[in-house]
Amino acid sequence: MRAGDDTGSLDRATREFMAARPRLFGIAYRVLGSATEAEDVVQEAWLRWQRTDRTEIVDPVAFLVTVTSRLAINVAQSARKRHETYTGPWLPEPVDTTRDPQLGAERAEALDMAVLFLLEKLNPVERAAYVLREAFDYPYRQIAEMLETSEANTRQLVSRARRHLSAERREPASPEAHRRLLEVFLAAAQNGDLATLEDVLTADVVSYTDGGGIRGASRIPVLGRLHVAKYLAAFAPRFWPGAEVREVEANGRPAMLVSSGGKAVALLNIEASERGIERLLWVMNPAKLAPYVASLDG
Repeated sequence: MRAGDDTGSLDRATREFMAARPRLFGIAYRVLGSATEAEDVVQEAWLRWQRTDRTEIVDPVAFLVTVTSRLAINVAQSARKRHETYTGPWLPEPVDTTRDPQLGAERAEALDMAVLFLLEKLNPVERAAYVLREAFDYPYRQIAEMLETSEANTRQLVSRARRHLSAERREPASPEAHRRLLEVFLAAAQNGDLATLEDVLTADVVSYTDGGGIRGASRIPVLGRLHVAKYLAAFAPRFWPGAEVREVEANGRPAMLVSSGGKAVALLNIEASERGIERLLWVMNPAKLAPYVASLDG
């Protein structure tokens, strides 16, 4: 069914766009791992929607999703080059899912910080195909049309993405176990308790710190249980005294926001499996923390 003779009206166009906006942001954010860049993509999609002859559009949502997906791929291609020259590990920009529950309302797939981090290693088209299929359940045929490729190639893109994630990631711990591991880890890290740290960390744990070049943030990943535990124990006397820790939600998972002198200095996320903590993800880049904290504060 066509959108109707009055589709050209700005009021109707605005209503249609706003109804689709949560989905558009959800797609762009998952492809880019950046809320800031996702907002820019959604804004550009709105501008294109305004300029389009909407009387020719059969399905406004499908049109907007197609535009958003292609824009996000273009941004991701240029962002990939920037990430290659980024100072230290690059981690996704966190989002407060308590403030924006629609972000994960349909399917929470590809929203977790650890998954977004792994998706960054895929090429942008693979990432978009995976997000459209796994997070939004679009049929392969429709994804192929959106990405201007064949259905067979679309299936291959999604399959490669799935294989990559399954090879890099173990079955996640239950929400209860995830929270418990995070709390035990935090107490041990604050106290420099090597024995407990070694107990909750997996043998091949990796700690990533995204500081964007700020002083004091590790610029290389720390690998292995003993190295990570010793690093955290040495780090404790300088980092934790006087710090305030607040349990928050980031990307649908519990996380810990660390502040010092009333200013946020780190957001800690973990990836956990039944073995223990597989990855530590420390977001310390002020440019990534500021929008998240502002969202928390309403």
